[in-house]
Amino acid sequence: MKLLNFRVQLAVCFFCIMCSCSASAAEWTVEQLMQALASHHSGRATFTETTYLAMLKRPVESSGELSFTAPDYLQKTTLVPKREVLNLRGDEISIERKGRKHVLRLSDYPQIAAFVDSIRGTLVGDHAVLANAYRMTLAGSENNWQLVLIPNANAANGVRQIAITGAAGSVASIEIMQTDGDHSVMRIENLQLDGSNAVEHAP
Repeated sequence: MKLLNFRVQLAVCFFCIMCSCSASAAEWTVEQLMQALASHHSGRATFTETTYLAMLKRPVESSGELSFTAPDYLQKTTLVPKREVLNLRGDEISIERKGRKHVLRLSDYPQIAAFVDSIRGTLVGDHAVLANAYRMTLAGSENNWQLVLIPNANAANGVRQIAITGAAGSVASIEIMQTDGDHSVMRIENLQLDGSNAVEHAP
């Protein structure tokens, strides 16, 4: 269960990597979205996350900051309710909380590694890598779209689907639904990419 929650946390983190682009075609396609995801090499944003667990009567609320540098560095800093820093660089993942640091290597957990590599495929806009792990469905228009990822048998690892919504090239929310019914929703705000102006999403 701890590994599953950790993997879900990574999934949320990686899908928080935002992008912006100016597609001229009338139809918004997966290929255009992948190009947008590959168009920036670093960025930062704030996030608010709500996690719904069957074992708890009330959802868990958290918020903090995200930053990334392509191709393989990501940091998720939770500030509320308690400070926790998650760093991913290459094959190494570290989690810092209450003055203690825990380090894991993806190579020691092949199923998690396969999942993270698929998310990295999204980060760099690698359609082929993503299609190898998920069945992708993109609905809506460029200004109001939803990308649904259904993991295949090898990448599922407790996740039923991941739904990402956005407008143009900016992601507004990410929802991860697990096979046990638990799920989480993250909202992304104050997005800045490669020195661009912040992109704010209306509540």
